[in-house]
Amino acid sequence: MADDLTPQEPAKLTRRRFFWPGGLSARLLLLTVLFVAVAGGLALPLAAAAFEEQYLLDRMRAAELASLATEVAPDRVVTAQLSQQLLQGAGVEGIAIQNEGMRRLVLRGPRLARTPYLVDLRDQAPASWLAAPFQTLFGGGEGRMVRVIAEPRFRKADFVEIIAPDAELKRQLIQYLWRQVLVVAFVSTMAGILVYLSLNFFLVRPMQRITLAMERFRADPEDVMALVRPSGRRDEIGRAEVELGRMQADLRAALASRARLAALGEGVAKINHDLRNMLTSAQIASERLAALKDPKVTQALPRLERALDRAVKLATDVLAYGKTQEPAPEARAMRLAPALEAAAEEARLSDDGVRLVSEIAHGAQVFADPDQLHRILANLLRNAREAMEGQAERARLGEVRVSLSEADGTSTLRLADNGPGISDRARERLFQPFAGSSRPGGAGLGLAIARELAMGHGGDLVLAESSPGGSVFELRLPGAPARKPRARKAPSEGSV
Repeated sequence: MADDLTPQEPAKLTRRRFFWPGGLSARLLLLTVLFVAVAGGLALPLAAAAFEEQYLLDRMRAAELASLATEVAPDRVVTAQLSQQLLQGAGVEGIAIQNEGMRRLVLRGPRLARTPYLVDLRDQAPASWLAAPFQTLFGGGEGRMVRVIAEPRFRKADFVEIIAPDAELKRQLIQYLWRQVLVVAFVSTMAGILVYLSLNFFLVRPMQRITLAMERFRADPEDVMALVRPSGRRDEIGRAEVELGRMQADLRAALASRARLAALGEGVAKINHDLRNMLTSAQIASERLAALKDPKVTQALPRLERALDRAVKLATDVLAYGKTQEPAPEARAMRLAPALEAAAEEARLSDDGVRLVSEIAHGAQVFADPDQLHRILANLLRNAREAMEGQAERARLGEVRVSLSEADGTSTLRLADNGPGISDRARERLFQPFAGSSRPGGAGLGLAIARELAMGHGGDLVLAESSPGGSVFELRLPGAPARKPRARKAPSEGSV
């Protein structure tokens, strides 16, 4: 099991977790390299378009300068040999100039076998500008020509037009892209390594240390090496270290207290067991004393019996509360009226003393565990009876009125008594074990157990009202079963 790991095992698990290829450090490195490479890849089309535009502009300026040779030639006519040399020097196949609407072929190359495709650099749209490199790379086979039009720089004209082969452009474009790919790969790798080292130093390693401390602390809370020592950082990592250190200290204190309470509880359970045996013997002796006709014994015996009953009940409640955990409720639809009558009988409500006034319809149902609901109701009714029996006039006229309402899918059971109420001081710790009793001699466990059982159902038990004229407790249970269509039974008084 994971809880049985030795202190050395968490370290092994941590090393295997963080340094295998799928760990956090490796993922950071791979993701950084990938993101930088993707960013560089997205920039490649822009770089390729800019490179092709600059290449064509260079050819255009070279051709424009070559065309100036015709201006100084006799009769503005150059020989075929000189024309060929000028065209080869400019890297084009032909040069034309348009001025004042008249287009003139300045230098003519060989006749073209195919019609060239057009690239107009004067007003190029972004889409065509980005698509131009792809047209050069994948637009056709060998021998293609490109017709380029641009504004002149060295002479006055409407535009300058050249015709150039795209084979050299394609070759240089491929070389440029390969260089860019290598640059992107190098930059992404270096950026990934730098980001990885930075994150590993500032984030991953501190998180590894915190995780290792948590694993070691889980395996052995007593291991002093498992305690987190704050590094003094003021960022989120430093705050996490401080809070984890505090949590570990609080948890160690809670575990130590729990161990002491467990040992104490075991001792108390043994003492209670022996005490119950002693009290049983005392009850047997009191029954024998009751057979005597001594008036003094007869006068003192009721007080002795009440004291013994309270002591036995206290020992029983302590043993019941000392159980590690209440079983999970097995809630089902059940009739409430019979359960209320059975609880009232156990709580010793009667027509001669504190009585039960039930306003529960005969067919009313709730979703609850029958045994646990019985314990809840018995505790509440017993508390009400004992509170009213402390006053003579209330003991004769005391009553507990019980009603049921349903709203928003919740069943609310309302128990109202006309007892002396609960003091403000007692209300603050009403549901705390061993501290919530509002009467002398009470253990303060009845309401604590009842509320724990109610919350186990997904509901709650609350004190709705309290005054010198009585108290009202509300038991809320999730679910509201549909009632069977039966005639409503008149409220019964004193039905137990």
